[in-house]
Amino acid sequence: MAGAAERQEPAPVAETLPKVYFIREISAANLVKIYEALGRKAEGRVAVKLSTGEPGGHNFLQPALIADLVHRVNGTIVECNTAYGGGRADTESHLKAAADHGFTAIAPVEIMDAEGEAVLPVRGGRHIREDYVGKGYLKYDFTIVLSHFKGHAMGGFGGAIKNISIGIASSSGKAWIHSAGQTRDVAKVWGSLPAQDDFLESMAEAAKAVIDHCGDRILYISVANNLSVDCDCDSSPEEPKMGDIGILASLDPVALDRACTDLVRASEDHGKIHLIERIDSRHGMHTLDYAEQLGMGSQHYELIELN
Repeated sequence: MAGAAERQEPAPVAETLPKVYFIREISAANLVKIYEALGRKAEGRVAVKLSTGEPGGHNFLQPALIADLVHRVNGTIVECNTAYGGGRADTESHLKAAADHGFTAIAPVEIMDAEGEAVLPVRGGRHIREDYVGKGYLKYDFTIVLSHFKGHAMGGFGGAIKNISIGIASSSGKAWIHSAGQTRDVAKVWGSLPAQDDFLESMAEAAKAVIDHCGDRILYISVANNLSVDCDCDSSPEEPKMGDIGILASLDPVALDRACTDLVRASEDHGKIHLIERIDSRHGMHTLDYAEQLGMGSQHYELIELN
């Protein structure tokens, strides 16, 4: 299966297509299996970036599902504080949420901006020239981007690119992305949001900063389950209207996000219309168009289904 089939330019030859691995059955063992299929070993100090979930929500990736993978790589679960208030806006509250949701029981959890932030350069962007990430992120040697693919109220969908852009950004860095480089003040950002495409492009630019920082010391796994139109940052997300799809993984975040959206659109589940509407009403696919333009990956890919 090749992504972006409706696009008019010629697709790359098969040998050069990024590979996206796919397993339909969602299980702890299959999460480890798809990690191993990628052929890139997580070594050194390994950051496992996921969402610990806003208190009140319940769609986030469950600790029982991810524990075997986190243990396999001896990983630390990492997060940064939010920019919108709620139950994870400060380190103490965030760690409590992580504990209440069962994450601290399976692995160490670090809130990376607990002691400040660091700056990563953004190369080639037109909205932001720097990405403000949690200071603690710089001590990790390898990053596993473990994303729950689902909808998102602002971005249309949340996947790998959102997880490494907004997810690794410090609290003020989140405001910087959401405002397309206009403010780092979390008290001001929500009152003066930019044009939608400017936000989406800023999100891609911040993700590029992380990708450039990591080089080949990063990989991406997405679990497409609990497919609500709302993100795990929502304390009362709408219930999913369609069934689970499976686990996908790639070394290319653009291909991975595109494959997730393609499988939603190709699903025979009529409930998909709600998630598709959320993605398209927020112009969500523009994030991938722009990320591809920035050289972050390809929307053409080879989908390899594993048994």
